[in-house]
Amino acid sequence: MTTAAPFSMAFLGCGNATRMHSKTLAKRPVQRFYASRSGEHAAEYNQKYGGGGSFGSYAEAIADPRIAAVFIATPPDTHLELTLAALRAGKHAIIEKPPFLRSSDFAAVREAATSGGVRAYVAENYFYKPLLVRLRELLAAGVIGEPLFVSLNALKTQQVSGWRNDSGVAGGGALYEGGIHWVSFAASLGLSELTVSGLRPSPDGSPERSMMLALRYGDGPVGSLYYSWEVPSLFKGLRISRIWGREGSITFESNGIFVFVRGRQKRVLFPGLRDIAGYGAMFDDFLRSMRDDDKPAYDLDLAERDLRLVEQAYATAGVSHPTE
Repeated sequence: MTTAAPFSMAFLGCGNATRMHSKTLAKRPVQRFYASRSGEHAAEYNQKYGGGGSFGSYAEAIADPRIAAVFIATPPDTHLELTLAALRAGKHAIIEKPPFLRSSDFAAVREAATSGGVRAYVAENYFYKPLLVRLRELLAAGVIGEPLFVSLNALKTQQVSGWRNDSGVAGGGALYEGGIHWVSFAASLGLSELTVSGLRPSPDGSPERSMMLALRYGDGPVGSLYYSWEVPSLFKGLRISRIWGREGSITFESNGIFVFVRGRQKRVLFPGLRDIAGYGAMFDDFLRSMRDDDKPAYDLDLAERDLRLVEQAYATAGVSHPTE
């Protein structure tokens, strides 16, 4: 994408998400600023990632007239407050996933964005993954005929620490914190409207680390989503998922390394490794949307849909929402 001048964006929070996104945005015309509750920490990030300045508080960054947008990369329990503050100050806001503690929070965000004449975005990179883009194309083209079954394997081991072990701050367990990406993936295949039912193995009262979701697409396919932080996978992340239809199947590596189509024709596809996680395409779309004042491909309606599905999974699994 091209723009007339660099776009100014302040990261609120200096942790892993900011580190990762700084590298992606370094390749785009975005002047980055860094804000933290620790001025020293913000200055460190600003120096390390070639930023345009740093702030010792989130409020200072939001109030600065140089800043056109903020990226909210703080723990989930702070997202709503910071989002509303930014939007009411006339700043665009990109919110790290998971966005808010409740899907009902989207109403206040929409109102604040409209009143401020700005836009809010949820950073769901999975929607933009080359793998998902290719799967949508294949299913729309009918390469396996009518889809019948979907099986998504998102099992892995992941160590968590700090605020992610506090469900009140994190907003939930593994499904909410990381599995929401896969819920979005399942809901964005281009099939009919998705409903889910959740099952939790060996419930022990602590924030869940594993969940299985039964999937139903309207009157169409059914399937399953397996998500875990406590199941070893080959090479610490290599997993195989599959979609079956009446005339064949699509087998794919869950991260997006390859796709094998066996149906009306046989093909091995490589969706793309350069932006395999979809971050580049996501930021390109969001920056275009801000520049042109146009709707992004992944909008607040889709983000709210995804959070509602997570809430639906928790409710049917008998898992209490941490904020209830």
